[in-house]
Amino acid sequence: MSVTKKASIQRRRDQQRPTDAGWRQELYDIIFEAETPSGRWFDIVLLIAILLSIAIVSLETVEGWSSVSFLEAGEWTLTALFTLEYLMRLACVRHPLKYARSFWGIIDLLSILPSYVGLFLGRSSRSFVILRSIRLLRVFRVLKLWRMMDEADELGTAVWRARNKIVVFLAVVLVAVTISGTLMFHIESVAAVEFDPENVKTTQFTSIPQAMYWAIVTMTTVGYGDVVPQTIVGKVIAAALILLGYSLIIVPSTFVTAEIMSHTTHESKITCEHCGVEDVREDAAYCYRCGTRL
Repeated sequence: MSVTKKASIQRRRDQQRPTDAGWRQELYDIIFEAETPSGRWFDIVLLIAILLSIAIVSLETVEGWSSVSFLEAGEWTLTALFTLEYLMRLACVRHPLKYARSFWGIIDLLSILPSYVGLFLGRSSRSFVILRSIRLLRVFRVLKLWRMMDEADELGTAVWRARNKIVVFLAVVLVAVTISGTLMFHIESVAAVEFDPENVKTTQFTSIPQAMYWAIVTMTTVGYGDVVPQTIVGKVIAAALILLGYSLIIVPSTFVTAEIMSHTTHESKITCEHCGVEDVREDAAYCYRCGTRL
């Protein structure tokens, strides 16, 4: 790992940690540092609460369970705990507004808002509490799967680097869908009626948008079967579009793979002096096994 990258990672890690020693710094280490024993237990309890909340919301949609009082009481108890946790996160970070606008800050907020919005819009909006399931991604930190998160970061970076190629590819696909959809509408609706008005079947291509929907389903080889061509020419075009879809579906993955291969890096490892584990990341602040600050 380059010095610049290590410095960047360490800077991102420390930019929200309070500089002054005190309760805010201790609370930050518990909430945001899963490598510490207390931080690990905090995340485990949080994951259990999230799973319990998802189970409660799911059961409330089952017939006969929607009016069970202890489910609603449990959901409001968990909502209160998640609200307290969100406020604690804002209280212990160095820049609360910056955290509130971050990805995890927005997810934390969205996980508690549906319960309060449901007081005004009715119980139906509370189904969006299921957004809390996104917070289960924190399991990567708790189970020491941070290597997978690094791979996810690399994948996201590769997709971002290949964004121009992907945009061009999507533009080509959009043009192909538009042309094939328009062509199929003309063949299945307009031309079929003009050349065989007595024997024509009722067409399912009632509009160009409907035909474009068929083209997307066909090109992606999904094939719902709700809209199908009935003329011979239409079936030939459909077959050609399916073959085109098979050849195009691998194109975005080749862009991303090329970016990953061209920017592959090898991370340095260090040894924890406390427990002796040898595969600790060089940029880690804590040992992932014993929790000792490095």
